[in-house]
Amino acid sequence: MDMKLTVQTFLTLDGVMQAPSGPEEDPSNTFTHGGWQAAFPDPAVGEFVTELSSHASAFLFGRRTFGIFRGYWPDQTDPANPIATAINSLPKYVVSSSLSEADATWRGEHPDTARLVTGDVVAAVQALKDEPGDELQIWGSSLLLRTLLQHELVDRFRLMTFPLVLSSGRRLFNDGILPATMRPAGLTVTDLGIVIGTYEPAGPVRRRSAAHAGAAERDLGINRHAPDLRRLSVIR
Repeated sequence: MDMKLTVQTFLTLDGVMQAPSGPEEDPSNTFTHGGWQAAFPDPAVGEFVTELSSHASAFLFGRRTFGIFRGYWPDQTDPANPIATAINSLPKYVVSSSLSEADATWRGEHPDTARLVTGDVVAAVQALKDEPGDELQIWGSSLLLRTLLQHELVDRFRLMTFPLVLSSGRRLFNDGILPATMRPAGLTVTDLGIVIGTYEPAGPVRRRSAAHAGAAERDLGINRHAPDLRRLSVIR
């Protein structure tokens, strides 16, 4: 079976995905909220991420996220840690036009598991998806994700949405991507209010015509000429 390209990411309510783990993770563009995830030490999220690692056949990263992972995960050598075992031992593909082959090596016991992707990114990622396996997982990598979303290459989203708003930072969904309907494939709310949702693309956005909207209003018993009570309530 061909690999599915899956997006795993931590999000705020306003869609920010930048630097959830710490202030030094990614302070680019003067982002000052790094480490926003720390206020929500929810074991349910850890359990979910651990379960995800069992589905990974390979990983795909942008240059910045590859550097972050390369700086941390090779030092996590406990064989009982399934997340570290997966990240360190499985193939890792880093998309970059500035890294050299030498820069794209992995530290630690598995130096040959990282491979550089250059040139036509869309064709290269599609070729990876055509290989046998379970999932090609991408973490972070917001700039790379923009390209993948523009070309509808993502098969599944696993979004862990935290109950806070930052109003700045890199976001998952930006201008330029194609509008799409998402089919929920799993939804859970943790005790700390984190929404763990799995979604799969389900085609273009469907819009109602004016005739359909009018029929729906009639079915619901809505009088379009009745006064708007919400507006009346603010009249003194």
